[in-house]
Amino acid sequence: MQMNQLGRTGIEISELCLGTMTWGTQTPEIDAHGQIDMALEHGVNMIDTAEMYPTNPLSAQTQGDTERVIGTWLSKKKARRGDILLATKVSGAGYKNVRDGAPVSRQTIEIAVENSLKSLQTDYIDLYQLHWPNRGSYMFRQNWAFDPSTQSKPETLAHMQEVLETLQDLVIAGKIRHFGLSNESAWGTSQWLRLSEDMNLPRVVSMQNEYSLMCRLFDTDMAELAHNEDVGLLAFSPLAAGLLSGKYQGDVTPAGSRRSHVLDLGGRITPRTLPAVGAYLQVAQKHGLNPCQMALAWCRTRPFMASSIFGATTQDQLEIALASVEVELSDEVLADLQLAHKAHPMPY
Repeated sequence: MQMNQLGRTGIEISELCLGTMTWGTQTPEIDAHGQIDMALEHGVNMIDTAEMYPTNPLSAQTQGDTERVIGTWLSKKKARRGDILLATKVSGAGYKNVRDGAPVSRQTIEIAVENSLKSLQTDYIDLYQLHWPNRGSYMFRQNWAFDPSTQSKPETLAHMQEVLETLQDLVIAGKIRHFGLSNESAWGTSQWLRLSEDMNLPRVVSMQNEYSLMCRLFDTDMAELAHNEDVGLLAFSPLAAGLLSGKYQGDVTPAGSRRSHVLDLGGRITPRTLPAVGAYLQVAQKHGLNPCQMALAWCRTRPFMASSIFGATTQDQLEIALASVEVELSDEVLADLQLAHKAHPMPY
């Protein structure tokens, strides 16, 4: 398992990060605990979750169950707490199942951290992330109509300062160790960085945005920022919500799959999607590769990648993903993947 730096912290994180968003809905607690054990055995040292999980479907009744599933594992394996880097996220404006959609603020962060610590049954969180910015985001297909013209820069900067001061207090209290962003932009990240440096406040160490063969918004401005500022990408949906496995080809919906709960896969199903998947599947077939392992191995080649967050509903899926670290992509494979990308850019 390749290890990468987490920002400028000196901490090393595994190239694969265990995602958890189905734990408590699609994935029962006993299976989730087995996934943690298996992932650790294979060298994974990072687990990512969020206070709003599980998904598929999202509901007020299950909100927080994923953190509680992790917490019951930690309660049984207290001696292993130091073996994992635990990352979670505070929800923000608009998500009604958590604090009735209140935006991120000092008050909501303090409440959220206490709730997460209790649910996770731990004294500290290694990486605390803002799930999305208060001012909005172009992630999750919102890029097609993104309009920042209603933003107020003074309001945004005042909010960022309040958040950074809150995080500083939590670091001093020993409740969190480091701070990361999610679903952020290059401009937004640059402002977080500037304020932290000007005011000697916690510096963002990572960015959790969507990234895969099918979704490459990170490749331009964010890639440059990540390189120059040491803010590595924690890529979510590196398998494009399961599309790159090929299981949805022919426009089918396997029983129990993510699509059986979310028909359009969060806006990822468009008239261009399945043809694009088909092009990547052809590359895998041509070179004798498992398509999931190919997709994860490709993420590893990206210069800004800190870790790819993958999820597994079953143990078989987990084993396939973990084995991707043994896959090295040849120049010929990479060239074919680039041709497929140029033929099918941003299919959703």
